[in-house]
Amino acid sequence: MSPKKILILAVVLAAVVAFFAFDLGRYFSLDFVKQSQAQFNALFAEHPVTVTLAYFAIYVAVTALSLPGAAIMTLAAGAGFGLVLGTIVVSFASTLGATLAMLVARYLLRDNIEARFGRRLADVNKGVEREGAFYLFTLRLIPAIPFFVLNLVMGLTRMKTRTFFWVSQVGMLAGTVAYVYAGTELAKIDSLGSILSPGLIGAFVLLGIFPLLARRIVDMVQRRKVFARWNDQRPATFDRNLVVIGAGAGGLVASYIAAAVKAKVTLVEAHKMGGDCLNFGCVPSKALIRTARLQHQIRHAERYGFTEATATFSFKQVMARIHQVIADIAPHDSIERYTSLGVDVRPGYATIVNPWTVEIRADDGSTSRLTTRNIVIAAGARPFVPPLPGLDDVGYVTSDTLWDSFAQLDEMPRRIVVLGGGKVLADGSVQEVMAVDDPWIESYFASRHSVPAVDGA
Repeated sequence: MSPKKILILAVVLAAVVAFFAFDLGRYFSLDFVKQSQAQFNALFAEHPVTVTLAYFAIYVAVTALSLPGAAIMTLAAGAGFGLVLGTIVVSFASTLGATLAMLVARYLLRDNIEARFGRRLADVNKGVEREGAFYLFTLRLIPAIPFFVLNLVMGLTRMKTRTFFWVSQVGMLAGTVAYVYAGTELAKIDSLGSILSPGLIGAFVLLGIFPLLARRIVDMVQRRKVFARWNDQRPATFDRNLVVIGAGAGGLVASYIAAAVKAKVTLVEAHKMGGDCLNFGCVPSKALIRTARLQHQIRHAERYGFTEATATFSFKQVMARIHQVIADIAPHDSIERYTSLGVDVRPGYATIVNPWTVEIRADDGSTSRLTTRNIVIAAGARPFVPPLPGLDDVGYVTSDTLWDSFAQLDEMPRRIVVLGGGKVLADGSVQEVMAVDDPWIESYFASRHSVPAVDGA
C-alpha cells in the first residue's frame, strides 16, 4: 500500500477511534436533541449561515466516515431547520458524504480487490455499466441495505462518480423528506399529550409506509422500463386472464388454480399432457422402482422371515406394466378433465408475440392469437444429445424415448451406460433395471437405501 493510502487510512481510523473513545455518540441521541433544541434555535437565529454550514460539515463527516448518527441528525435537521431547509441541508450533505465514502473505499480497496477477484468483478462491472444506476436508485429508495455498506460496495465497482452522486441524490430524497418531516413533528413534543398529536402520528405512519410506497414505485419503474418497447401494442381489453404454456406438472397446477378462482385460462401443450412427470419421469421411473424393489425383497425373503421364496420376471411384462400405469394416471392429466374444470386446452405450439399476446399454431397449421394479462411459461426442456463421434452409428435412447424403446425389447439390456446426471435418468430408474439381474449392482443400490418404496405406482 502506498504512503498516501496509508495516510488516508490512518486518518479515517483515527477519526473513528476518536468518535468512540471520547463517547461522541452521546450527542447523537433523541434526548440530546430535545435538551439542546432551545439553545440550537437561539444560536441558529443569531448565526443562521454559520450554524447551517457547520451542521452541513458535521453531517458530511458522519456520513463519509460511516459513523452512527445520520438518522438522528436527519431528525434533528427537521427540528432545527424546518422541513424545507432541513431537507436541502440533509439531502446534499448525505449525498456528498456518501460520495466521499465511496471514493475513499475505491481509492483504498478497489485495486487490491480487483487484483484478487478481477474475473468476478469484470462481470459485476458489466452489469453496473448496463444497469448500475437503476439498481443503485432501487437500493437508495428502499433502505434494505445499510447505506454505508452500499457506499463501500459501489466503491469497488467502476461506476462513475457523477452517476453515483446524482442517483444517490435522487434516490435518498424521498426518505430524507420523510425523516426531516418526522423531525419537525418531534420538535413539537412538550408534553405527554403532544405525543399523540395528529402531526406526529402522521410522521411515524409516513416512516412506516415509506418502504412499501418505495417498493411500489420501484416496481412501477421496472415495469415501465421492461414494457416500454411494447407500449403501443398493449391491448385495451384481454381475451384471457392467464395463458399457460406447457401442460407438465407446473403448467397443470397453474391452470387448475386459475380455473378454481374462476379466471379465464388457456393451456397450450405441443406434445403430451402431463409432460415429463407423467410420460417420461416420475410415473414410469417409480413404477419400475416398485417392481425392482419387489424383486429385491423376494431375493432376500429370509430377512422378512420366509424360509424360501423365488420369482422370475418378464422384462416385456415389466415394461407393459409401466405403460399401463401411465395409461391409468393419464385421465387425471387429460384434455377432457381440464376442459371439465374450466380450462381452455389447446394442443399446439405457442409463440409469445409481446407481453400480452400469444400466438398458437395448431397441428393442422392454423394459427390463432389470444391477448392475456399474464403468461406462465412452463414449457419444460428436452434431452440434449452431445455431438459424440460414432453416437449415431451405435444408437442411443434419451429420457423421452427410453420407455417406448424398451417396450419393444423381449429381454432386458445386459449393460447400460448413462450419460448425464439429470433427475430423469439419475434417480435410480435405469440403475434399478440393472439391479434386477446384476448381484453386485443390486447389493450396491440396496446398501445405499436411496430408492424409496412407492406402493401406489
